[in-house]
Order: sequence, then structure tokens, then C-alpha cells
Amino acid sequence: MTIAFTPSESAPVETEPVVVPEPAGPVMAEEPEFWEPSAPEPQEPLGAEAAQDEDDVRDSRDHDPVVVRDAQDFGVYARTGGWTFALKVARSVRPGGQPAEGTARTKVSAKAFAELAGCSPERVMRYYRAWDMAADDGLVPQFEVLVPGEDIELPDADVWLSYYTSRNSASSVRGQAITAAAEAEGIRPTKALEVAENPTALRAAILADPGTAEAARGALLDRMKEDPALQTEMARAFARTDDLKKAVANEAKAADRIGYVRQIVENGQIKTPAGQTVEAPAELRAEAERHLSLLDELDDSEEAGEWAGEAYDTVKGLVAKAVEEDPALRVQERRTKFYNSLQKATKVFEELTLDEVMEEDIYEADMLQRLEALQEAIGTCISALRKATTTS
Repeated sequence: MTIAFTPSESAPVETEPVVVPEPAGPVMAEEPEFWEPSAPEPQEPLGAEAAQDEDDVRDSRDHDPVVVRDAQDFGVYARTGGWTFALKVARSVRPGGQPAEGTARTKVSAKAFAELAGCSPERVMRYYRAWDMAADDGLVPQFEVLVPGEDIELPDADVWLSYYTSRNSASSVRGQAITAAAEAEGIRPTKALEVAENPTALRAAILADPGTAEAARGALLDRMKEDPALQTEMARAFARTDDLKKAVANEAKAADRIGYVRQIVENGQIKTPAGQTVEAPAELRAEAERHLSLLDELDDSEEAGEWAGEAYDTVKGLVAKAVEEDPALRVQERRTKFYNSLQKATKVFEELTLDEVMEEDIYEADMLQRLEALQEAIGTCISALRKATTTS
């Protein structure tokens, strides 16, 4: 059956409004049926540093976590070097013989640690000893206060090589000698041992760095004083090298000239050209002192040859002047010079072996002419001396 509604029946019935009292608490707004995004709030531009930090955070999130961990481990090692591994040994290893008390109960022996690490116990103990020496110097904590797994602030990587040596050379006779020498010089033996174990690196440093070359030169000179074999080797090396041989000759000449000037200053005496030793005049000695002071003020890097030559020539000229200005000294100087020449001529003539002339066919006419000329010169000399004797 169909029911029909008339318009009067379907129209809404007007009623009085119903007043609803306000609630005592806050009124929650009715949520809309669909979410509509609101406009974004304006943001201030990031500074350069903030933007860089944001990029770094985003980059670390974008990369593989394994790569990130490797980079972080690398950063730690770049800052601390071998200390990173030494700490692992120091906080985990308890060498045999030490009591297993307190935190040391969880520590293992160097052998057990090496087996776990897949290396030799000797290598573990080199790290252990390096940490021990650093602890003695107050650079790192002692083993007893370290707990397995504990992280501490480590020294810089540059300090590591001062304590660690990658060889067992320290226990050898050679190593003991190097250690003793290093301690005498006031340096840590590990530094000297490291250099001794890498002669190629030492050679490279000497070739490239003047300061290292100077230190090596001084060390060689000091060693040669007590090592005759090294003296011979060095002398042979210099003699076989033309440039070095020439340099040695020049330095020897300069040293002789400086010695000549120094002898006048220190002894107050001069040696004349003829070989006489007499008291030096005050003027000459003062001039020698002035030149010697200039020579002593020269740096090791300055060439002394030119200064030595100038001092020698000046002083020698003053010596000749002093001889000429003293009549008695001048006569004695000429007498000594003549006598020295006569002795040399006599010695040379006595060395002539006439037996060989008779036995071997070495005679030439020029020889006889020279001897006859010499005989004539000797005769003239004898006559002059006799005349001088008669006159005096």
C-alpha cells in the first residue's frame, strides 16, 4: 500500500530554541571530517655553519653505516695513532706473574690476547711496554686503574713513536749500545733505535735537510776520534774524490795560516822567513790579535779561507818589516837564510851516486856542463866569502 504525504504534513514544525548551558571546562573544537594542510610558517635562512652541520647530519644518514663507522674509526686513529691499539692492550692484558685481583680478574695474558688478535705475543708486549713507559712519564694512566672496555682521552699521534719501537733491537748488543748513547745524549732510546733500524730514512733526511746533515757531521767527527778504522775509511774516501781532496787542501792551508797568526798572539813570538824565532814587536802582536778576533767571530757556515789569507798576508808583511827595521836581526836573518841554502845544496850534491855513472851508460854531455857551471859558481862564492872575511 502506498502512503502519500501532503505538504502540510511534511513541513518542519517550528519549535522554541533550546538553551544549552556552557560547560565548566574548555570546549574541544570539533575535528573536521577531512584534514586540510595549513600554510607553512616562514623560516629564517640557515647560516653557513648551521647549513654545513645539517648537510653533515643528512650525509651521515644517507651513507652506509659500515662506511660511517670506518670513517669514525679512521678519525680516532688519525688523532691518536698507535695509542688506540695500545689502550686496548693496556686495559685488557695482564702479563703472567701479576695477581688476578679486582678488575684484573677479567684481563688475560699477553699470549691469550695475541691468540685472540691473531698476532704474536711479542707484538702485544711491544704495545704494552710503550704504554708502560708513557705511564711512567705521566702521559697515560697506569695499567691497574684501567678497566676492560674503558675509553680515555689519548695523547696525540705524534708522541707515539717516542715510546714505541717495532723491533726487538733494544735487547741486542747493538741495541744496548744505541740505548746507552741515547741516554747519554738525554733523549729517549726508542727514538735512536728507530733511526738505527731505518738507515735509508736517515740517508734521505741527511740529503734533504741541512740541519740533519750538520748533526750527522758532528756525530761522525766525534766517532772518528775513537775509531781509527773509520778515520782511515773517511780519509780514503776524501783522497779518492777530487773535489773533496781539493777542499781538504784548501781548508788545511787556511788552518795553517790561522795557526801562524794564533801562535804570535798566544806566544808573543814571530817566526822569520829564514826560520828564526824572535820576540814579536808590540805593533805586530796587536795587529795579529785584531785579525784573530775577526777569525774567531766567524760562524761555522762562513768561509774562513779568505779571512785567513788576509790575516796571514798582513801579519807576514809586518814580520818582514820588523826584520828589515832591526839591523842586527836583518844580518842574522840573511846569514841564516844563506846557511840554510848551503845545507840544502850540500845535501843534494851528496845524494849524487857516482858509482851508477860509472857502471851504467847514463852519461850525457849536458851533465858535465852543469857540473862545470856549478863548480864555477862555488868558486865565485868561496872567493866572495874569503874577501868578506879579510875585510871584516
